[in-house]
Amino acid sequence: MQEKTNPAPDPSDPGRPGEDVRAGESGPVRPVIPAAAAKRANASVIGMIVALVVSIAAFLPIVLMNPLPKSDGFRPNIDVSEVARNATDVAGFTPVAPETGGAFTSNYARWESGSGSGVPTWEVGFLTPKDSFIGLVQTRQPNPTWLVQQTKSAPVTGKRSAGGQEWELRDTGKGEKSMVLNYRGTTVVLTGSAQLDEFAVLAAAVVKSMDAAPAVTVSPSPGTAP
Repeated sequence: MQEKTNPAPDPSDPGRPGEDVRAGESGPVRPVIPAAAAKRANASVIGMIVALVVSIAAFLPIVLMNPLPKSDGFRPNIDVSEVARNATDVAGFTPVAPETGGAFTSNYARWESGSGSGVPTWEVGFLTPKDSFIGLVQTRQPNPTWLVQQTKSAPVTGKRSAGGQEWELRDTGKGEKSMVLNYRGTTVVLTGSAQLDEFAVLAAAVVKSMDAAPAVTVSPSPGTAP
């Protein structure tokens, strides 16, 4: 009789069915955070949230007590009449100060000596009720080049009556237009993107202001016979 023994496993044997061979394999490594470090991290996050909530609660009453303005933006209102009075002596004529009953507001009023263009001018900027802009320029020394520059090379397209006077209308066809008036010794140019009805209101106020001021007279040059 021969005794049966189980043979030793052969190293070259690829394995038998049902045998799980995981030699050389390893699972994903999961970092282990110590409990104390995790507790400190959670405490830091909670502290940041609490600080943010406290900051919002502190500033919220201030914001609520100071509501945003309801207007579309800051609209300065210059006292054009006062600036015009101050410029009268240096201008040599009474600069126009149109009164529109508060419908138009001014964001600048100034006297320009004409050091660049050679034409001294009185300049006022007007913001219209429809949030457009019209710039006013007045001078007693106009010339064709200066007029072309002021009207942005716009061609003459017609006439407009305002304040009882006939204004020359110049239109670029791109939104910008100008109205020009030679009256009582000075030339006034209104230029902007406003509608013609707003131009007419301002132009009428300009004529009224010019009528209330002394007409500009040109003094004869020295040596001219009387």
